[in-house]
Amino acid sequence: MAEVSAEAPARLRVAFMGTPDFSVPTLKAILDAGHDVVAVYSQPPRPAGRGKKRRASPVHLLADARGIEVRTPLSLRDDQEIELFKGLEVDVAVVVAYGLILPREILRAPRLGCVNVHASLLPRWRGAAPIQRAILAGDTESGVTLMAMDEGLDTGAMLGHRSVPIAPDDTGASLHDTLAGIGAEMIVTCLARLASGEVDPEPQPDEGVTYAAKLDKEDGRIDWSLPARDVERQIRALDPWPGAWFTYDQQRYKVLSADVVSLGALTNEPGTVLHPDMTVACGADALRPTRIQRQGKAAMDVDAFLRGHAVAPGTVFR
Repeated sequence: MAEVSAEAPARLRVAFMGTPDFSVPTLKAILDAGHDVVAVYSQPPRPAGRGKKRRASPVHLLADARGIEVRTPLSLRDDQEIELFKGLEVDVAVVVAYGLILPREILRAPRLGCVNVHASLLPRWRGAAPIQRAILAGDTESGVTLMAMDEGLDTGAMLGHRSVPIAPDDTGASLHDTLAGIGAEMIVTCLARLASGEVDPEPQPDEGVTYAAKLDKEDGRIDWSLPARDVERQIRALDPWPGAWFTYDQQRYKVLSADVVSLGALTNEPGTVLHPDMTVACGADALRPTRIQRQGKAAMDVDAFLRGHAVAPGTVFR
């Protein structure tokens, strides 16, 4: 699966299917490489922000700016939607965090198939939240896999992969940006190889399969009974969404960054504030938040927060 460059890549007729920020660099790269993106599929505009106004996805906005037709079906299983897709007569569909399941008829319609840009080293972390799950698990590396899509959940043959180390200070946001850039670089080479017939699909190994379950807001609740190192990884992994949080004085607080304090095994109830600097007991060792955000307020350094809101030792965070 070694990557090779093509000096004069063929211009392909492409359908692009993606929704969030992660998908945007790949769409830009395909357009900049000169391919003909004839239609973009994205999730429908959703209510967002305090005013809950309907907002188009980042991919939708880019496509509009480039004058590309955007389609936002709620499902692709409808016969009419399938026929509309077939009518595009594309060479290939590129799928990046789209958010809808592609039925068999869609998968088989493009001449060269459907290529997925997935943010993990498959078969590890198949599924919806591979970036965050990798950090949560304490993985030392992540990466991007390009995959020829089939009807399974991220089970298709691999068309290429590239690994990167996960740094001790990586967050969900920083790793997201790194992998989005890598995926954009890889897709250009992959499309050139597809056009020239140089692809060499490699089946995924049977060993090492893990699943990256979708995240929700409750995944951000801090369990202080866990070791401090695990809580610190949770804080980094879930930045920016859903964020790691606890409740105190009937308010929800997000912890945006924190330091592990090595204290070994503690007799205090997990979640107990041990020191006026807000060091908190965990199942093993302790954690000192360094930046927090109270619900509905701006983020601030903990030292600044404590100057106006002292938290007494013995207080228990939930």
